[in-house]
Formats: sequence, C-alpha cells, structure tokens
Amino acid sequence: MPDRYTTMTAVSLSRSAPSIFDFRKEVSFMLNSENVLNSAQLEEAIKKFVHTFCQEKHDIHSQKVTWYTDETQSEKIRQIGFPKDGRPVDEVVAEMSEEVYRYRGDANHPRFFGFVPGPASSISWLGDIMTSAYNIHAGGSKLAPMVNCIEQEVLHWLCEQVGFTENPGGVFVSGGSMANITALTAARDHKLTDETMHLGVAYLSDQTHSSVAKGLRIIGIPDSRIRKIPTNSDFQMRTEELEAQIQTDIENGLIPFVVIGTAGTTNTGSIDPLEEIAAICSNYKLWFHIDGAYGASILLSPKYRNLLKGTSLADSISWDAHKWLFQTYGCAMVLVKDIRHLFHSFHVNPEYLKDIESDATHINTWDIGMELTRPARGLKLWLTLQVLGTDLIGSAIEHGFDLAVWAEEALRDLDHWEIVSKAQLAMVNFRYTSEDLTEEETDLLNERVSEKILASGYAAIFTTVLNGKKVLRICALHPETTRDDMRTTIHMLDTFAREIHSSIKKERLPENKLIIKTCRRISFHVSLFREFP
Repeated sequence: MPDRYTTMTAVSLSRSAPSIFDFRKEVSFMLNSENVLNSAQLEEAIKKFVHTFCQEKHDIHSQKVTWYTDETQSEKIRQIGFPKDGRPVDEVVAEMSEEVYRYRGDANHPRFFGFVPGPASSISWLGDIMTSAYNIHAGGSKLAPMVNCIEQEVLHWLCEQVGFTENPGGVFVSGGSMANITALTAARDHKLTDETMHLGVAYLSDQTHSSVAKGLRIIGIPDSRIRKIPTNSDFQMRTEELEAQIQTDIENGLIPFVVIGTAGTTNTGSIDPLEEIAAICSNYKLWFHIDGAYGASILLSPKYRNLLKGTSLADSISWDAHKWLFQTYGCAMVLVKDIRHLFHSFHVNPEYLKDIESDATHINTWDIGMELTRPARGLKLWLTLQVLGTDLIGSAIEHGFDLAVWAEEALRDLDHWEIVSKAQLAMVNFRYTSEDLTEEETDLLNERVSEKILASGYAAIFTTVLNGKKVLRICALHPETTRDDMRTTIHMLDTFAREIHSSIKKERLPENKLIIKTCRRISFHVSLFREFP
C-alpha cells in the first residue's frame, strides 16, 4: 500500500506526464547506481585520500611551496564538462588531486611567509572531517545540544582571555570580515537610532583592515562618514588626532559612535594604543571595537599577552582562529562584553522557529548572529585545544615571534637591506635599496625579488606598500619553520636582489648610449651653425 507522499507525488506528476511516475522505483534506481557510494566504498575512498594526503605531509620541507600553471590547465578543466552519466569516484578524486589541488600556494608549508592566515593543525583538519561527516545544523541549541554546549564553553573561555567577565558572549562566524561586521552592527544599533543613523561617524586608522570599511558601508555608514586617522612611525593610530577629529565632528552636528582599534595590523603586526583609545571612547561614550582577527591569539602566550593590555576595556573584539590558532578555514569568533547587544541586533523569532526556542540557559546562535543555518565551527577548535593543550599552542605562537626576529637578524648582517618595519607579532617588512637606484627602480627590484622566490618554489614572500614604498613582507607563523629555513630564505632573497640589481643597471645601458649619441649629434649640428655668420 503506497504511503500518502508517494501517492501524492505520482498523482501530481501523472497530470503532466503520459505515464505514472514511480517515485520509489526511481529512488531505488538511483541508490543502486554503481557510482553512488555505499558505506564500504565511501570508507575505502576516504582511506585512499587520507593516505595520499598524509604521505605528502611526511616530507613537506623538501616540497615546493608554490605550484603555478597557465591557461592550458584551466582549459583542461573546462574540457571535462559535466557528464550525464556519473564517473567512478576513484577516477574523479585522482583527477582532482592531480589537476586541481596541486596548483596552489601551500599555506600549510613551513616556508609559506605570504599572508596572515596561518597553517592548519592536523588536529583541526580531523575536527573538520568529523563535523562535516555529521553535517550538523548548529544554529539552534535543541538541534545539537552538545555542540551548542561545547561552542559556548569555548566562547566563554575566550572571553575570559580577553577580560570580558560580566555578561559576555559571542558567536562563531566564517572569518574576520564577518566578525567585524557583526560587531559593527551591534555598535550601530546600540549607539544610533533610525532617526540619527545618517549622522553616525566611525573612526579607524590608515592601517585598519579593508574589511572594516567594507562592513561599515554595508551597515549604512558611507565613506564620507568614515574617518581614517593617520598612524605614527610605528604604524599605530595617533590618538591625539583621533580625539581632535571626534571633537570636530561633534561641533559639526555629527554623532561619533564607534572607534576601531587594531591588535595586529595586516601589513606590520602593529598594535594600536588600546588603553588610550578606550579612554577616549569612554569620555565621548563611543563603542570601542578591536579588530583582533590576527593578533588576539597572543592572549594565549604568557610571554607576550601583555602586549594586548586594554582588550578588557573594549565592547567587542574579532578573533580569527584560522589565522594564529592553527585552524582550517573558516573559523572565527566575535566576542562582546555584553551578549545582550548581539541579541538586540539579531533576534527576530519567526513563527516557524517558535517550537524549538530554547530556554534562558541555552543560546540559539541564530538569535545573536547573521546566520540561521550554520556549521558547527567551534568543534574543531575545541578538539585542537583538548588534544594539544593551551601551553603548546602558546609556545607555537611564541615561535612565530622568534622567526621574525631571526629574519631581521639575518637581514641586518647583509648590505643594502633596509628594515622598514621591525619584527613584531611574527612579521617583518624590509626592502633592498641602493644609492644608484631610483625609487621606481627600487620598487621594481623588490617586486621582481618576490616574483623570483615565488617562481623558485622554495618560499612564498609577497610585497606590500608602506609609506609609499614597495616592500617585502614576511609573516612567519608555522610551528615547524626552523631557523635554517629562515636564514636560507633571506640569503636567497639577497642573491636574487643582487642579480636583479645588476640586470636593472644593464637595462639602462641602451638608454645611456642613446643619450650619448643624441648629445653628440646635437653638438655636431651646433658646431656646423657656428661656421656661419
């Protein structure tokens, strides 16, 4: 006897089709397809992939950091198309390994010094596999009560590290960008009304991450009401100019509502004077948000946590676990001093969710963040903390500080290298200079040095711009990076720089010869004219 759903489906489809569609038969056919994995086949496919992946990691120091390709590889992928009939999983997985995943900058490599997102712990990867396998909806506490319990435990522990103790809370989000916009939304709703929002002004520095300005625009604060405060020689916000700008805006009838300080800028690792900013915010009743996406992790370092003195004075802070807590993408947190501000901004309570509303002791994350459906991002971080322990993670963070210092020491032993931003928070900025090079040539040289070491595959180092100058930047976060790795990298950069320096001087020669030849011709013609009265 067919059930009600099958009968309704068959009847419905029969109205538009020449024959009755047998729903159960179709489902059975799909499940019996040779390319649909049963549990045993799935297990075998996973084992093969995990084995291959782990084999690659066994000797990672000897492997290339970057794998480049050209348009021919993209065209190769496009030619695959989308088959009507499925293909064997082994064939497709092997194809993805060889033709897709191979071509990348490997952020998990010990000599990847390119960007702030750091290497992912294998423990985090394991947690990601487990969480994805169960495909848990982590938006509501009743859908996954123990997941909710673990995430809240992690968030409250992180709040303790920040210094939020009264009524704190937070939510896991996809990354620093989403963490910042979540906090800024709460700041807007707490400090502005619908009637005054057009007057709201936000303050950040010229080194603040671009996601902050983007987030402000999204929540209704245009560029005309975003103030970029200049930084000092250490790339920290000038608080005297911050206060002066706040006073000017008040005098002009505007409403300052939020200041964003940075704990670990993307370019230099600089930390804004958090306590001074907090005092200004308190005096003018502004929301104080800290973008700690990168640098907040040093709160877990007993040796360096004092660098973030003042975090407890903030109203909110963003923190990326996939930067310096060694998590896979995307795992970040936004933490607030008072959880009620998030609830005020994001609680909607639609009718279809009323039957799973939690009690006061359990938090539905859809009430305190933007997402309704969300993965259980916090489980892999909890697993990592449990397996490795907080002491080991703190030591791994401190190792990053050492790596940047070793890089700076190696550079100071060489001629023609200028330290533009000293080693701090695992970062150092530097460039090759010479008196016989113009500023344009110096910029070009350093850009070519980056291109050359990337092409070598030995290390990944990119450029940035500081004070209008093109500089090389090292961000060293990998716990397995050695002092020898850093020394060899620096000496390779030096070798490349000297080769490029010579080539730039040679490139000038044709130009110089042309100038000399032209001058001789002018001189000849001038001498001819002198022969005539």
